[in-house]
Amino acid sequence: MIWKLAEEGMNVARLNMSHGDHASHQKTIDLVREYNAQFDDKVISIMLDTKGPEVRSGDVPQPILLKEGHEFNFTIQRGVSTHDTVSVNYDDFVNDVEAGDILLVDGGMISLVVISKTKDTVKCQVIDGGELKSRRHLNVRGKSANLPSITDKDWEDIKFGVDNQVDFYAVSFVKDAKVVLELKSYLESCDADIHVIVKIESADSIPNLHSILSASDGAMVARGDLGAELPIEDVPILQEEIIKRCHGMQKPVIVATNMLESMIDHPTPTRAEVSDIAIAVREGSDAVMLSGETAHGKYPLKAVKVMHSVALRMESSLKPTNNSPPVPSSVYKSHMGVMFAFHATTMANTLNTPVIVFTKTGSMAVHLSHFRPSSTIFAFTNEQRVKQRLSIYQGVMPIYMDFSDDAEESFTRALQILTSKKLVKEGEHVTLVQSGAQPIWRKESSHHIQVRKVQG
Repeated sequence: MIWKLAEEGMNVARLNMSHGDHASHQKTIDLVREYNAQFDDKVISIMLDTKGPEVRSGDVPQPILLKEGHEFNFTIQRGVSTHDTVSVNYDDFVNDVEAGDILLVDGGMISLVVISKTKDTVKCQVIDGGELKSRRHLNVRGKSANLPSITDKDWEDIKFGVDNQVDFYAVSFVKDAKVVLELKSYLESCDADIHVIVKIESADSIPNLHSILSASDGAMVARGDLGAELPIEDVPILQEEIIKRCHGMQKPVIVATNMLESMIDHPTPTRAEVSDIAIAVREGSDAVMLSGETAHGKYPLKAVKVMHSVALRMESSLKPTNNSPPVPSSVYKSHMGVMFAFHATTMANTLNTPVIVFTKTGSMAVHLSHFRPSSTIFAFTNEQRVKQRLSIYQGVMPIYMDFSDDAEESFTRALQILTSKKLVKEGEHVTLVQSGAQPIWRKESSHHIQVRKVQG
């Protein structure tokens, strides 16, 4: 199934550490690695998503029906499950809430208002009822739990990720940059080359957005909890703002949660869901993400196919813009690689050619991606880790290839790979980008753009 998902368009496999154990996740990692070993031009990256400081209700023998207007209690006493009271897994829950607070279950599937509290119990009145099942996620509107962003369990999972050389961490409920810097310091001590994606999903993260994004390697707009802790009407505005900020910093951004929620149970999406994917693409998201649709849904392959086809169709309708680059002018003027990527994109768009770039670090492919050329960026690299990481960037198709000391020989082999796989055709033109000392065969600094015709 994992291989089939990849063939339908999956680029990244996310390991949700809120579910399963290390043994089950190890099986997934092994299957992904087995897939990757088969191809030079296809890749599935691995993202480990930490559980984070989730506040959840306890286990119940059977769902409890909460009716509008009725009273219901949450207690920090463990193991309690009656018709009107259930446990929570967070000892400071009573201290974190006040009378009048709105408590949301599963992002708002059930809502309650806090009436009063004792030393160990929060008394509520049901606003919107429903069935309360075991271990449901709890949020307080406008508040974040006073828990560390990286818990003891998360550190164990992070170590598991280091041992398995995952490509990305998605860190849940990041509230400030200190969390990111602490994790990066740990990774440096382990000599682990893993990028940190911050999940923007808590009310506390918004005032610190700039410093959090600056410290990170990219962001995820986790709209579920974000819409539970903040007014739901703010979520689309925040989504657009986070995407713009990431573009300004040349960092990848993922839009996640509820994108094809109806396809968990149905074979076709709602038209609103299709529009949601299209909007995320139009706003400039590098990636769009599925959760329950593929984790436990009835139609995982169809969900990926819908997401992939909608994204491709939306991308094809977008007209390239060769105006001011989406990075600060100071960066554009001072960074030769950024300037070259901008002009290479302008040339590729004008001539309607794909872009070929040779990269050992991935940086030029990233620069090109953020200028959004209208054609594919074929990023050839001789570093497997770079190939793995580039899969998350919009428009980039990473391909592994050993570089030759002769630049022409490497270019010829790259074209042979592309023509053999029918990715480019004989007679068409390609834009070749060489910048700085990135081509491994060049020791001196050189910057130039070429347009070449594909020969048979």
